[in-house]
Amino acid sequence: MQSVDQQRAAFDVVIVGAGMVGASLSALLSNAGMRVGLVETRPAPLMPAERGVDTPPTPRVSALTPVSQRLLAHLQAWPDMQADRVTPYFFMHVWDGEGSGDIHFSADEAGVAVLGHIVENDVTLAALNQQLIHHPKVTRFNGATVQALQTGARQRYLVLDDSRQLQAPLVVAADGARSLLREMAEIEVREEDMGHTAVVTTVRCEKPHGNTARQVFVEGQPLAFLPLTVQGDDHYCSIVWSVEPSRAEELCALSSDGLGKALATALEHRLGEVDVRDQAHCFPLVQRHARHYVSANFALVGDAAHSIHPLAGQGVNLGLMDAAVLAEEVINAWQRGAAWGDERILSRYERRRRTDNTAMLALMKGFKALFGSRHPALMLARNMGMSSVDHLAPLKRALMHQATGERGRLPASCR
Repeated sequence: MQSVDQQRAAFDVVIVGAGMVGASLSALLSNAGMRVGLVETRPAPLMPAERGVDTPPTPRVSALTPVSQRLLAHLQAWPDMQADRVTPYFFMHVWDGEGSGDIHFSADEAGVAVLGHIVENDVTLAALNQQLIHHPKVTRFNGATVQALQTGARQRYLVLDDSRQLQAPLVVAADGARSLLREMAEIEVREEDMGHTAVVTTVRCEKPHGNTARQVFVEGQPLAFLPLTVQGDDHYCSIVWSVEPSRAEELCALSSDGLGKALATALEHRLGEVDVRDQAHCFPLVQRHARHYVSANFALVGDAAHSIHPLAGQGVNLGLMDAAVLAEEVINAWQRGAAWGDERILSRYERRRRTDNTAMLALMKGFKALFGSRHPALMLARNMGMSSVDHLAPLKRALMHQATGERGRLPASCR
């Protein structure tokens, strides 16, 4: 990693936002030989050395698909993640707490080794940073905030809060759902309050999780128990309970004992008693989708382009696929001497990703509407539908194929 003393620094690509998606994109581009500037508000990158084996689980986790796993293995981050903490899940169990609807999925049925892995976001990010920290093609600007985005002849210019300027034929916004860069680029976004707040915490259950991801709909509101194994102890789970805001306030105000009892009851005591091991965190859920992903010399990836209800745990997987597809299109153009920041080049990325992202956002919205309804006819239909699917092997395999990320034409880095 290089130090930067010059007043204006030139790169092939500048990426704003060094989270999992931005870091993955940086690694893909720099490994191909492109010069990358990486701008991040954090004062220093999170590194694996800061997390010992006794470190308790952090509250934000992701359900990484096998496709995302292949990408992270391609970036050589996966071994560091395994050495830290990843928990495979081989089974999924989803049921309706208000009826008889019930469906089970297994890796064996899907014909895959594993359905996915539950991984703390910090574990993934630290492993990616390990690959980037000494990379000669990556220059980090930590503790920096963008003050202005300017347009030049086939270039974009960024002005940072310390007056330094960066320039590149392509600037990528990977700065999250409330993207400042998206606003500066004047890209409109469709925004819909989902009427839910996610209550997130870590628990230890009386019974082992059995490498099973569980999700129950409690009065139409999804509660997920995602398996975590901590120092060989397979009784831990990460909790994501999407509830109405008033209910979220009630849950977060409970004592640890009270919250544990509420969680155990909601899960119908299928994992026995529940011991809450962390503070409960609340995150309002808003679904967003940018009207455009690209403009001249500019692109959006990850949550800056789309944010999704956590119902199926697909958010970071969609973002990682954005990074992989954008990198593939940009690197192909760069290698053949084409203008990789040209909007016609970038539009190929948007075409490849927008359909999949739109379909997933619509699916999550549909699921929320179906399971959130208390109408007797819809309640009967969803219970009958779940139970029917559970007995239709070809349909179950198709659903699991989708859930493992095997959709459409995958970039080479994910095959």
